[in-house]
Amino acid sequence: MEEDYITINKKLWNERTVHHVKSDFYDVESFLKGKSVLNQIELDLLEDLNEKSVLHLQCHFGQDSLCLARMGAQVTGVDFSEVAIEKAKELNHQLNLHARFICSDIYELPDLLSEKFDIVYTSYGVIGWLPDMDRWANVIQHFLKPGGKLVFVEFHPVVWMFDNDFTKVSYSYFKDSAIIESESGTYADKTAPIVTQSISWNHSLSEVMQALLKSGLRINLFKEYNYSPYNCFSHTSEIEPGKFIIKHFGNLTPMVYSVIAEKI
Repeated sequence: MEEDYITINKKLWNERTVHHVKSDFYDVESFLKGKSVLNQIELDLLEDLNEKSVLHLQCHFGQDSLCLARMGAQVTGVDFSEVAIEKAKELNHQLNLHARFICSDIYELPDLLSEKFDIVYTSYGVIGWLPDMDRWANVIQHFLKPGGKLVFVEFHPVVWMFDNDFTKVSYSYFKDSAIIESESGTYADKTAPIVTQSISWNHSLSEVMQALLKSGLRINLFKEYNYSPYNCFSHTSEIEPGKFIIKHFGNLTPMVYSVIAEKI
């Protein structure tokens, strides 16, 4: 089953996307009226994007990608879900933007795309769907121009150690065998009438950092945050607008981290 993770996870994301585009969590209506879905964490890292070429890996149905385009970037969004990419193209057309969207598994992308980019961007809940961090880092290195940078924001691996109720440690901090689960609903709509199977992996900070370093990238920034900008976990408390923690953990645990890495 683990070997067929792409087929299983693609089915999951195709089904989720149908419900995500209608959810309050993604609030497509406000997005179409001009609301940015980017958080302050990534905005601070991205800085001025005018005329910059950006490759957005694992872009889901394109909201972040299109916000980057609104900021003046020349954006190429990539995701393996056909349903998500079709929705991204639809939104791109509705907004009269000029982003490009490609349906591809991340590892296969170098066979489909020959360009180099100023920025590779990827964020929140992405690397857990990939089994091999070395291959991931090599794809990023491949697509960056000399002097180009990776802007990466991800949920902290400590979060993924716990069960869904955050009452006990259920998973290894370090990469182990694949985590195979079934789940009702989705983080964006817990009442969605779907039951999906998933295959994922946990990746420690050291695994991620070593993969980036081995690929030849230089890490220029690493930060950790004690909150999530998304209310996508159980038992959360909003400590400030747009800052969520696990209520019974308080601010004692990391929730998110960010990395900027440069191709030298």
